[in-house]
Amino acid sequence: MESQRPPLALVPPLDRRQSETALAIARGTARLLRSLGFSCISELPLPSGRRADLVALNARGDIWIVEIKSSLEDLRADHKWQDYRVHCDRLFFAFTQDLPCEIFPAETGLIVADAYGAHMHCEAPEHKLAAATRKQMTVRFAMAERTDFSAIRHAQLLSYLR
Repeated sequence: MESQRPPLALVPPLDRRQSETALAIARGTARLLRSLGFSCISELPLPSGRRADLVALNARGDIWIVEIKSSLEDLRADHKWQDYRVHCDRLFFAFTQDLPCEIFPAETGLIVADAYGAHMHCEAPEHKLAAATRKQMTVRFAMAERTDFSAIRHAQLLSYLR
């Protein structure tokens, strides 16, 4: 028998909470990650209930989370970034060149970005995920990727029918 429950929405719609600066940082960072062989998803809900700004997965199964910081106030207000560490192999902060690197925690990697690209200022230390967590994150990533692809295909079909 077919379930009547609506499908779980793993990728929330754009909620306009992100500033123009944060969106530009995300765009440039995603370009960098793709050039390194990663697929990226933005605003991915994590098993803990938090939502990561960018989650990246490569062919080897490495999972990176990138937290985007558009200002010093944004960083100071963020007390949840350590919660992301249990969901990734490496944790990064991405920010504009206007912010000094010294304000970010030493145990994270740093990416300097703008809307057109990014460069890795320093690598994040590796802390391998537990197998069960890796599987859970990979499944979430795949389901979100499928949802994104379905939405794109649906939009293409609707435009074709008009």
